[in-house]
Amino acid sequence: MKNKLIVALDVDSLKKAKKLVDMLYPAVKIFKIGSQLFTKVGPEAVRMVHKKRAKVFLDLKFHDIPNTVFQAVEQACAMGVFMTNVHASGGRVMMQQAARAKAPSSVILAVTVLTSIDKEELSLVGIKRSPLSQAEKLAVLAQSSGLDGVVCSGNEIKAIRRACGANFTIVTPGIRISASDTQDQKRIMTPKLAVSYGADYIVVGRPITKAKNPLNAAKDMLRDIQPEQMKA
Repeated sequence: MKNKLIVALDVDSLKKAKKLVDMLYPAVKIFKIGSQLFTKVGPEAVRMVHKKRAKVFLDLKFHDIPNTVFQAVEQACAMGVFMTNVHASGGRVMMQQAARAKAPSSVILAVTVLTSIDKEELSLVGIKRSPLSQAEKLAVLAQSSGLDGVVCSGNEIKAIRRACGANFTIVTPGIRISASDTQDQKRIMTPKLAVSYGADYIVVGRPITKAKNPLNAAKDMLRDIQPEQMKA
């Protein structure tokens, strides 16, 4: 059984990121490197995780003209990352170029609708669909463009799974232990529910990294979402 948990290294220094990786690996085998850490230290963050023999989800959400995105994805894959992503709203040609740039061992995802966005926010940028409808539409477009899967909130998992099938990778952020712990997210879900709905991977940040004991928090979550693996 694959490890479904991805821990977000949303910190402001390589030292803090390394401390978390040292603490959490091998219970956690995939770490997300996002804009904050990558802007601060660049590819060194990827190398640090790889030295630990863990995998990297490089979460930079590329959104640019097709040729620029092709080059960015090509460079991300050259670093040996397990996953990276683009914004589906960049359009079909951009996503096709991202798919063309991928390495055989990398998974290229399309971000559908950010978990911080609700229907009102969508309407402000001229989109009259609900987040669910918009996410499903973009997921279908991403699949037809050759991408491997999407990033979507837990609320859209079932619809996207129905529309895109069992072999389409679904990664779900906005995971919170309690449904009342929204912080800056608007469309969240508990880990067990997200996996039961069909998420292949869940991305968890603060509920683990800000916990009193991050390793215990990660192990508790793993027991919740994949108890058979934790017994092995």
